[in-house]
Amino acid sequence: MANRRLGHFLDYGACGQTRNLVLSALGVALAAIGAGLQPARAQDSATPGGMQIFVTPYLWLSGIDTTIKTPLPRAPEVNANVSAIDLLSHLSAVPFMGSIEIRNGPFGLLGDALHVPVGTGLKTRDIAYSGGNAALITDSGTALLLYRALEAPNQFADLGVGFRAWGFSANLTLNPGALPGAGVNRSASWVDPLIGGRYHIDLPTEWGLFGLTAYGDVGGFGVGAHSDWQLIGTVDYTPNPWLNLHLGYRSLNFDYTASGGFDLGFNTHMKGPILAATFRF
Repeated sequence: MANRRLGHFLDYGACGQTRNLVLSALGVALAAIGAGLQPARAQDSATPGGMQIFVTPYLWLSGIDTTIKTPLPRAPEVNANVSAIDLLSHLSAVPFMGSIEIRNGPFGLLGDALHVPVGTGLKTRDIAYSGGNAALITDSGTALLLYRALEAPNQFADLGVGFRAWGFSANLTLNPGALPGAGVNRSASWVDPLIGGRYHIDLPTEWGLFGLTAYGDVGGFGVGAHSDWQLIGTVDYTPNPWLNLHLGYRSLNFDYTASGGFDLGFNTHMKGPILAATFRF
């Protein structure tokens, strides 16, 4: 009986706030998925021999446009737009975001790890329940095997294949009111195969240590998500051999429908400026 009333509450009282939490989690998660930003200069990325390691922390100030397909009869489809400030304001703890590339000769291995906890308080009518909390933890890991298809003094191009794994864990708790306290936990996970490419060119010598980088990948193919693709373009600056700075723009599209007969899905588009720094070891 408590579960039935909890479902009634979710339908009428907390649907909007829970929806915003899910949007925030997806937005921060996707913002943190990194690929294609390193290395910056063609001459610095040449691999005459030996192993090179590139570590890249980054910040993506992205907004999000999304369509959510829900199992709720009163709201079968919800459209929402969320700003970057709204996304960041839902962080409940310090997230971990970072990528690493290990390169040896023409081959490279690009990896990314993500842990993002978000949360928000819930307001109720303080009759059946007196408020509550909603939390969502997003974990993701990306791995891409790269091959240097083009290597020249002022440019290079990489091709790669790999995967991106996603995991979401949600927790909703309601404080006691006329009814005892209640809670719901849900989780979902999947893996998307990926193919990607990256191209970099140094600008003419009068521009000094500047360059341009373009990256794109596409995945899902119905194995995990229906589609999962992104495009990144950056202007790169190399003040010294061990540091590359990047400023650019990223756009990412994500379309996923839950399996197992659940009528729940997300079609999410994120776009915004990106700032990154690559440290070379």
